[in-house]
Amino acid sequence: MEKTPDILNRELSWLAFNHSVLQEAADPSVPLIERIRFLGIFSNNLDEFFKVRVASVRRLIELKVDNTKLTGGDDPKKLLNQIQRTVIRLQKIFDETYEQILKELRTENIHIINEHSLSEKQSEFIDDFFVDKLLPVLAPIILSDSRPFPRLRDKSIYLAVKLTNSKERKYGLIELPRKTLPRFVELPKEGDNRFIILLEDVIRAKLKDIFRILPFTGFKAYTIKITRDAELDIDNDLTKSFLEKISKGVKGRKKGQPVRFVYDKRLPRDLLLYLKKRLKIDDEDSMIPGGIYHNFKDFMEFPNISHKKLEYQKLKPIQHPAFAPGTRIINNILKEDILLYYPYHNFSHFISLLREAAIDPDVTSIQITLYRVAMFSMVMNSLINACLNGKKVTVVIELQARFDEESNIYWSKKLEEVGAKVLFGIPGLKVHAKILLIGKKNLKNKTEFISCISTGNFHEGTAKVYSDVTLFTANKKICKEVKTVFSFIEFPFKPVYFRHLIFSPNQMRNKLYSLIENEVRNVKEGKKGYFYLKINNLVDQKLIRKIYAASQAGVDVTLIVRGICSLKPGIPGLSENITAISIVGRFLEHSRIFIFGNDGDELYYISSADWMPRNLDHRVEIASPVYDPLLQNELKNLINLLLADNVKARIINDVQDNQYRKIGSKPVNSQIELYNLLKNNKLRTT
Repeated sequence: MEKTPDILNRELSWLAFNHSVLQEAADPSVPLIERIRFLGIFSNNLDEFFKVRVASVRRLIELKVDNTKLTGGDDPKKLLNQIQRTVIRLQKIFDETYEQILKELRTENIHIINEHSLSEKQSEFIDDFFVDKLLPVLAPIILSDSRPFPRLRDKSIYLAVKLTNSKERKYGLIELPRKTLPRFVELPKEGDNRFIILLEDVIRAKLKDIFRILPFTGFKAYTIKITRDAELDIDNDLTKSFLEKISKGVKGRKKGQPVRFVYDKRLPRDLLLYLKKRLKIDDEDSMIPGGIYHNFKDFMEFPNISHKKLEYQKLKPIQHPAFAPGTRIINNILKEDILLYYPYHNFSHFISLLREAAIDPDVTSIQITLYRVAMFSMVMNSLINACLNGKKVTVVIELQARFDEESNIYWSKKLEEVGAKVLFGIPGLKVHAKILLIGKKNLKNKTEFISCISTGNFHEGTAKVYSDVTLFTANKKICKEVKTVFSFIEFPFKPVYFRHLIFSPNQMRNKLYSLIENEVRNVKEGKKGYFYLKINNLVDQKLIRKIYAASQAGVDVTLIVRGICSLKPGIPGLSENITAISIVGRFLEHSRIFIFGNDGDELYYISSADWMPRNLDHRVEIASPVYDPLLQNELKNLINLLLADNVKARIINDVQDNQYRKIGSKPVNSQIELYNLLKNNKLRTT
């Protein structure tokens, strides 16, 4: 397969997105503590990228067949080299950004110091901390060729230690005890100055004491980290339940093949070669020389030990009137459709709805799909409570939600214990749709339904930082089709039909083609043709070429793509009628919203699905229409607000350089503006 020049490689596009996260860390207008946390987000993103995407590219190389179809026409070996070059370039920017942040922290009297900068008072504190808290949880290992090499755990930080004397040298390993101690150790204040030392530097300061019984006089320690393939290997043992297979696969992931080895670039060559040999890392593995510190994802939780101004100003979640305390939420939804916008609205509204349903004597059934579940989940507690109150509760839990399997397995067992019907999706199809259906007897003893359809997970944690849209409706046509989705999940071989919801995997691809082609027809008939697409990832090549064809026919296409965009906007003869931006800011833009012109009778949809092959062909997804004109107006105003952003919006182009979009004379940060509009109940009137 030849490389297609009109399609950007998805891996390199993703790295461009992560570069925009790094831009937030470098942005002086972002509060200082938040900037260092953005470094943590960048690092965490990169870890998952290597575990999943780079691991997949490496698997393609190992197949040794024509595998370019899965990389968009790129040779996997060349792509892996491009990825490594890009990562090293971004790592250099990362290191420079970190050093700049350290300087600015010092101007705020916050000092991140190392073992060489300790005052006498601080050394005394470290001595006590070491004896009382650190030493009891350390497990140093002396490496030997006569013993198996310890299995380095993914997500852990290690210190590779070189011990020397005049006659010999030895190597050792120390894993940072992150499960029991904080990464950032606050030291005693000195006047107005505040100090933090990283846990690994505390260990470096005490190496002599750690190895005091050994006959060495020289001690040097260097940070290393390994990232492993995160793909689950699920066995085919027919005697095991799907739950057992996933549980085994999660345990096996911890032993996955290395896909990245990051090390302190000061690491002595002899120690590097020794580790490479013992870890069995070949030259095709991604060996990334870096700075002194790794696992920067911990910096997502960097403590603010100084002024509140160094963090984002807290935004109090907004209360929607329909969910006010003392109101009958279900009755309010039966009267009118409602849209909630997270994280601006309070996610506790959703919990309140579940709690009301759990104790309402007229509620007979609750059905819900859950893709990611918080480990301490109020959603799950409410569903358990509903079971205990005699409701018929059906919960679809996706056991293969990557990196959340353990939490999902835990809660599925808890639900089964109280009598809930727990479904684990469909073999070969992840259930990614986010839907809730509540059945309630009315005064005539007939069951009426309300539905909740969301672009994001029913998850208390992500709802605080992910920008999502959730529709609450009693529309009979929509509720009937939501019920059909649950029927499909339970009985996947039974034919299903949809006239209102757009359903994947059966229908969504062709329906999206049809919606785009309708705009092309309108233009050919001399009418206006346009559509807006707000999405996380635009990867599917067939859909991209449909969009190109629409542009060439004269359809105006406006894209807001937060993450991967494999489409090239603004190319003469190809995509000159396509404009595209990405917004990366305080909150993670996660909602999917589609608006089609439809000859003046606009069609509005919210969806759980990105435009990627997996979402369209291999997952259970839905796009729901929004029929209420007032809510349509809200969504249109939201899109226009995002398009007016000139603070956090970047231009998407074929060179992927993340240029900030400069339009207008007044700064518009769409996320903050949206909060203010919702707070003042003006989103419909703007």
